[in-house]
Amino acid sequence: MNFQNRKRLIVQTVEERGSVEVSDLADLLQTSEMTVRRDLVQLSAMGLVYRTRGGAMKVSLATDTHRFANKTAVNAERKDYICQLAANEIQEGDIIFMDCGSTVFRLCQFIRNKRITVVTNSLPVVAELLSSDVSINLVGGEVDKERQAVHGLIAEEHLARYRANRAFIGIDGISLQNGLSANSEKEASITLAISRQSEKVYLLCDSSKLETDKYLYFAPLSLFDVLITDKEANPELVDAYRRAGVTLMN
Repeated sequence: MNFQNRKRLIVQTVEERGSVEVSDLADLLQTSEMTVRRDLVQLSAMGLVYRTRGGAMKVSLATDTHRFANKTAVNAERKDYICQLAANEIQEGDIIFMDCGSTVFRLCQFIRNKRITVVTNSLPVVAELLSSDVSINLVGGEVDKERQAVHGLIAEEHLARYRANRAFIGIDGISLQNGLSANSEKEASITLAISRQSEKVYLLCDSSKLETDKYLYFAPLSLFDVLITDKEANPELVDAYRRAGVTLMN
């Protein structure tokens, strides 16, 4: 079967099922898993599917998911490394908060088989975990189509009713001098609301965001308990954060 026929069947299957594993596609196409992986690389580059660990999922999670999927694909290997470390922190029976960040979204693939409860304002997180062992609590409120997330006063009131063992949050910028910064007030307010209700807060941040400042400064470094970043982080910068009292995992 040539690539064009495989492409048609792969895209059709992903759209119908929502997500599919490489092994399932290999059986369907009667080809090797290596060939399927190569096809997925090309289809992902074309924006037709979104690659996940071990397979692919459809990019149309909601109204403008191509933009969200593209964002999650940036520094994907770094984000997956971070999320593997984060997943190791989660215990069976935990209640966790997950925000709408693109790095936090990639945590889904590592927690699908855990019997935990996820409270989230992220529509892609809900879509990804619907067919998993995870119990889901979707925050109510106004849907921001661009961010694929629920924001606003009602969302914050919803979060205030719950208590979590752990929270996993993303960030637009972080610096030793200015603390945490965001691209919008909406994202900052949700981050604050989640952090207030959690016993332990994990900041998932790929190394490209270290020592960057964004539009809105909204919290000191003390907002979170653990910073999880990737191996590409500058060792001198990692030491500087640790000297500043930050508990850092990489």
